[in-house]
Amino acid sequence: MTLRLYNTMSRRAEEVPQRGDELKMYVCGITPYDHSHVGHAMSYIIFDVLRRYLEYRGYRVKHVQNYTDIDDRIIMKANAQGLAYDAVAQAFIDEYESEMRELNITPAHIYPRATREIPQIIEMVEKLVQGGHAYAAEGGDVYFNVRGDAGYGKLSGRDVASISRDYARVESGEQKRDPADFALWKAAKPGEPSWESPWGPGRPGWHIECSAMSFRYLGATLDIHGGGQDLIFPHHENEIAQSEAYTGVKPFVRHWVHNGWLTLSEEKMSKSLGNIITICDALQRFGADGLRLFVLTAHYRAPLSYSEESLESGKRAAERLRTAATLPDPDGPPSDIKPDEFRQRFVDAMDDDLNTAAALASLFDLAREINRARDEGRSVREGQAMLRMLAGVLGLTLKERETTGGAEPFIDLLMQLRNDLRAARQFQLADSVRDRLAELGITLEDGAEGTRWRRRD
Repeated sequence: MTLRLYNTMSRRAEEVPQRGDELKMYVCGITPYDHSHVGHAMSYIIFDVLRRYLEYRGYRVKHVQNYTDIDDRIIMKANAQGLAYDAVAQAFIDEYESEMRELNITPAHIYPRATREIPQIIEMVEKLVQGGHAYAAEGGDVYFNVRGDAGYGKLSGRDVASISRDYARVESGEQKRDPADFALWKAAKPGEPSWESPWGPGRPGWHIECSAMSFRYLGATLDIHGGGQDLIFPHHENEIAQSEAYTGVKPFVRHWVHNGWLTLSEEKMSKSLGNIITICDALQRFGADGLRLFVLTAHYRAPLSYSEESLESGKRAAERLRTAATLPDPDGPPSDIKPDEFRQRFVDAMDDDLNTAAALASLFDLAREINRARDEGRSVREGQAMLRMLAGVLGLTLKERETTGGAEPFIDLLMQLRNDLRAARQFQLADSVRDRLAELGITLEDGAEGTRWRRRD
C-alpha cells in the first residue's frame, strides 16, 4: 500500500506521491495572545504524527509553521497591560515552544513570523494590485477583489454571492467594493504598531501573511497544507485566491489536510470563547504520552470531545505501553512473537488516511503478547524493540512520567508565599524561594495574568 490522505479540496482520500527531493509541508501556527490550550495540542500532535510517519515511510519533509505575531487581539492585550505588542507575543511564543518540547513535538524547520516578513508581504500586495486582483481603498486599506477570481470558493464549497450577503449583514464602515472582499493591508489606527507601505502606514491582513511566508520558504506550490477545520473558510480559501493570483501557478496546494475540532460541552474549544484547558494544566495532570494517546485514539478528521475520563484513560494506556516496552527481558528462550506482523498492521492502518486508532490497536496487541511471553519466561527483546520503534513513530516517549509526588499543593503554597514577599518588597526572600524551587526542577513563570509553575524541561 501507499499512504493515502483525505484531501479537503477533492473531498476524497488520495495518494501522497513523492515529488522531487522533498515534500513541502506548511502548517498554520498560533496567534500568540494567550495561553495555548488542549485544542492546539491536538492539532500539533496530529501534524507531528503525520510528519513522523512521512519520514518513516521515506519522505524527506521540509516543514514550515508560522507565528501570526501581529493581530488585533495581541494589540488589545498589549494596550490593556501597558506592554509592547512584541513583548506579549514573545512571552506566549516562549511558553508555547516549551510546551511543544514537553509534548515531544518535532520542531518545524522554519518558524517565520509575520512581522519579520513585511517586505515580502508588501511586494506580494503590490503585485496583486498591479495585476488587478486587488485595489487600494480610500484611507489606506487594500482589499482582494474576490469577484475577480472565478475559482473562489473551491475549497470550502461556498459561493461569492452568499458570502457577500452574509458579510453585508455584519460589516460596516469599510471601503470595500464588495462585502466578500478581504483585507490584504490595513491602514494604521491610533495606538497600533505600523509599517510604512505604498498605501501609507499600516500592517498586513491575516491571510496574506501565510501566503507570503509559504511562498518565500517553500515556493509556489506546497505538497501539504495543514490546519484545523475552522481555517478552511475564510483563511485557507483566501490563501488560495491570493497565492494563485500572485504566482499564476495552480494548484497552490496539492493536498489540503484539516483536523477536527476539540470540543468541551459540545462547543469548539477556543481562546475566544474562553472555554479552554491549557496545555500546561493537561501536561501536569496527564503527561505528554497520556495527552498524545487521548488525541490519537480518535481519527484526526473527527471531532474529539474533552473529558477527564478520556485523559485519565490515556494516562493509564501510556503506562501499559511503557511497562511492556521497558521491563527487563527474562533472557529465556525466544518467544513466538512475530514483530513484523505487528509492524505491517501498523503501516496498513497509517497508510489508510492516518488511522492512528487502528495503529494503536496493533501496539496494544503487541504489548499484550510481550507480557504473555515474559510471563512464560521467554525473551521479548525483539518485540520490545518493535514496540519502542512504532511508538516513536507516533511520538510516544514511553518514559516514566516525572511527578512531583503529590507536592502540587505545597508548590502552589510556596508560589503564593513568593508573590506575597514580592508584594511586601522583600525581594531577596522572594528570590530565595524561586531559586530553591528551581533547584527542585520547578520553574516559576511570571506573566500579566499572574504566576504559574512548570517542571523544567
